[in-house]
Amino acid sequence: MDDLLAHMRIGVAQDVFAVRQLGREVAREVGLEGQDQTRVATALSEAARVMVASGQVTTVAFQLRRDPAPTLLVEMEHPARGDAATLAQQLKAVGRLVDTMEVADGETGTVVRMARRLPPGAARLTLDHMDEIRARLDEHRPGTPLDELAVQNQQLIAALDEVRAQRDDLARLNAELEETNKGVMALYNQLSEELEETNRGVVALYAELDEKSVQLRAASEAKSRFLANVSHELRAPVTAIIGLGRLLADEGSDKLTSEQGRQVELIRTSATDLLTLVNDLLDLAKAEAGRIDPVPSDVDLRAVFGQLRGTLRPLATRPEVEFVVEEPGLPSIRTDEVLLGQVLRNLLTNAIKFTAAGSVRLRVTRAGDDAVFEVADTGAGIPPELHERIFEEFYQVPGSRALSGKGTGLGLPYARRLVTILGGALRVTSEPGKGSTFTVALPVGGP
Repeated sequence: MDDLLAHMRIGVAQDVFAVRQLGREVAREVGLEGQDQTRVATALSEAARVMVASGQVTTVAFQLRRDPAPTLLVEMEHPARGDAATLAQQLKAVGRLVDTMEVADGETGTVVRMARRLPPGAARLTLDHMDEIRARLDEHRPGTPLDELAVQNQQLIAALDEVRAQRDDLARLNAELEETNKGVMALYNQLSEELEETNRGVVALYAELDEKSVQLRAASEAKSRFLANVSHELRAPVTAIIGLGRLLADEGSDKLTSEQGRQVELIRTSATDLLTLVNDLLDLAKAEAGRIDPVPSDVDLRAVFGQLRGTLRPLATRPEVEFVVEEPGLPSIRTDEVLLGQVLRNLLTNAIKFTAAGSVRLRVTRAGDDAVFEVADTGAGIPPELHERIFEEFYQVPGSRALSGKGTGLGLPYARRLVTILGGALRVTSEPGKGSTFTVALPVGGP
């Protein structure tokens, strides 16, 4: 709903000054600031000048709209009809002084509507306050053209002072900006020099890293060749030592004294342990050199588990340890059967060696697209900080002691490399005193 604040009729040149004064007074009463008051008054006087020039009386009404936002509305109704387009062209500049302006043909003539939004909290829109505004506007008496000219001069002086102040502020800001730009440019140059120096260092570091990488690859290849050659050369004499020891202990040979028999058995045992180490070194060297190529096929896990159950049960001779190979949770997967058997046999043998009491258990389940093999034991366990170190070559957990056979520290690194070749991952979860669980995750569809 719009509330009428004031209205008047204009028809002669004198009325242009009067409507300007009334417009400024209305703008002040509803809470517009000084510059906005001048804009409203100027827009009114310019529109009134154009309409008065036609020689017909124009009605001017000031209204206050409350919703959706407090807005001062000015409606000027001119008796002439069909003149909206021409009038809109003449008042084009006036539209820049207000928020909105429209010129349209009404029922009794041409109507010009102008609107200016009020600032937040500018006017209290209560009925009592509206009555007070109307009362004061009713008492308003227009001054003479000279009075209006004096007011315009004062407003012009104030506007010039404000422009001058803004100009001075702009000059100061420009000076500060120029000084800031100098500082920014100096900082930019400094940062550019530091960045260039850093880049040179990074380039040098990368060159050094590339050189170290080449050296590391060469060292790794040399190590693999050394392990392969040494293992191959040691296998024949060690095998010969084992054969000679077996020959000396054979019943068909000359009978040995008890001490000689004990010494020959010690030689055979040491040679067997050495042969195990040599075979592990040779297998690890092949894996590191990338000379193991998987041959995927559909593997019957029931057959693999049955074979493991039969071949490893003789190793689990302690009655305190229960050796359990569960029935597979899935019938088959596509992988290299030989490499899979080596990995599982390695993990089970390792678990049996280091478990004094409790159980060693193998099972397999499916998790999404992976077959998950778990070898769980109730041995001494491994501290969390050593979970990755046990996969390093020749590393053994401090204080650990194999209950059967001897550990070489090569079984777990070899198992992880085989699992990687098969496209899977080998992880361990363990805590001291709670045993260990080694998990092998392999893709069901093959590497």
